[in-house]
Amino acid sequence: MKKINYIIICVLVLLSCSTDNDDEVLQTLATYTQTQDFEMGAVIACAASDKETGEILAFYYPEAGATNIRFYETNSTEVDESDFSNYTPKVLNNEPVFNGHLGRFIQEASNEKWIIITFELDDEIKISNPIRTRQISKPTVWNDNVTINQPQSGMPHFMWEDNPEGDNAIYFQVVTDENNNLLSGTYTYENQFQYYNINNVVLNVTTQVPPDLLVNENYFFTLMDVSLDNWVNWVIQKSFVAE
Repeated sequence: MKKINYIIICVLVLLSCSTDNDDEVLQTLATYTQTQDFEMGAVIACAASDKETGEILAFYYPEAGATNIRFYETNSTEVDESDFSNYTPKVLNNEPVFNGHLGRFIQEASNEKWIIITFELDDEIKISNPIRTRQISKPTVWNDNVTINQPQSGMPHFMWEDNPEGDNAIYFQVVTDENNNLLSGTYTYENQFQYYNINNVVLNVTTQVPPDLLVNENYFFTLMDVSLDNWVNWVIQKSFVAE
């Protein structure tokens, strides 16, 4: 009899734990934001489609100290993207980009949707602006179409076609070393950027003073052409040798 009672107690405990976990996993973003204060637009994030697989690549910038990073999505685009009750969490692979300076969720998706990425910081839930995926209607174009001039040693100037795929809102530029360490991460409205001149930079995610580029060393330039609804229309990736 004691053995049977023990088994019953164990089953009840397991069911209780399962219910608690399910409630946490299935809670909508609306439910989650009722648990503590939140700040909208406080997570820098965007999404692109992979050039080979077509998977959704959702990029975000995790500020120092960020915890409990979550991925939320709607069932389709035919909903009010500002209504948090339309967003449910999705457990996905979360991998570092540029050696952890950015993060990235990867997802296979047969339909387009709205995405929101959140994390917790300073006793608040930080929330990204909604991202409208367009992996079917407007897949991201990947190329290496950038002009790199180096009239000034260690300060290459990058220029690319303005708004090539239409619907541009802002450009995100990254310069990395050959070990994929991010040296600078900047946003401009203009279709040009010079390392490291921030006169036309409107948002900067560079966390340390960028090092001087070493002559004859290999570096890498990445550009994302981001739309108003945070979809990446165009990606440039190109290596170069500093002069």
